[in-house]
Amino acid sequence: WVVEHRSKLIAAGIAIAIILLLTVGGWFTYQYREQQANLKLGHALRTYDAPLNPPGLPPSGELSFNSAAERAQAAHKEFAAIADQYSLTPSGKLARYFAAITAIDMGQTAAAESQLKQVANSGNKDLASLARLALASLYRSTNREGDAIKIYKELSENPSNSVPKSTALLELAALYEPKQPQEAARIYEQIRKEDPKGAAAERANSRLAALK
Repeated sequence: WVVEHRSKLIAAGIAIAIILLLTVGGWFTYQYREQQANLKLGHALRTYDAPLNPPGLPPSGELSFNSAAERAQAAHKEFAAIADQYSLTPSGKLARYFAAITAIDMGQTAAAESQLKQVANSGNKDLASLARLALASLYRSTNREGDAIKIYKELSENPSNSVPKSTALLELAALYEPKQPQEAARIYEQIRKEDPKGAAAERANSRLAALK
């Protein structure tokens, strides 16, 4: 049987070998791209965190900027390039998140909203939660409180490592404070009851005292 089917067995063996080579090669390629993306992301984050030059004084370092807007623009360019070039890697997805944050800093709210939605659907729960939290903040700043409330409630019902339930509830209560102080107080009481010794409870106690 082996002799009769020798050509088929050889063909099958070659096919399996090719598949293995492609799989291993693809894995190494992915790891290499992630490494490159991570290196570039590190530089972009340093740009984002670079110091601002005091007015009338010489630059404080090799990487510094004259204004926050100038810094945000430079960082955004780096983040966007990484996100576009390495979109399938973890570092590329994180770069997309920071591209959206810097877009907010630049006043480009429509672009920021679009990118935050992309990250929210990226499949990484922790990163998606951060994107949704930022999206809710964007909605609050653009008078879309209904949309922000919806996101905060969803985040509190589906907590993650990056956005615990208490964080979402604190933001929700802060949104309610100006117009619905009683609802805000109710949420603060809930936070204090669920985690009386946590940091969130301390902040809730502080806000409750301010409301009274």
